[in-house]
Amino acid sequence: MEYTYKLKGVCASEVSFELEEDGTIKNVRFTGGCNGNLKAVGKLTEGMDAEKVAQILAGNICGHKQTSCADQLARSIRAALAEK
Repeated sequence: MEYTYKLKGVCASEVSFELEEDGTIKNVRFTGGCNGNLKAVGKLTEGMDAEKVAQILAGNICGHKQTSCADQLARSIRAALAEK
């Protein structure tokens, strides 16, 4: 199933991804933000267990911000898992 979430406190405005029935994450796409870095996040997380991705990325910060695009992805994944 496809999920899209608005992001808060980061340069990217939203993230979309697919959550497979087996709990794996696919096709992570950010709108805005650091294009190259966020494409890399998508490539690195492709096919991984969604909860594991959330555990790894949760709490990551960017500069002086209290969050990051990776942290926002973790929060979005956990929201999607809760909806499932």
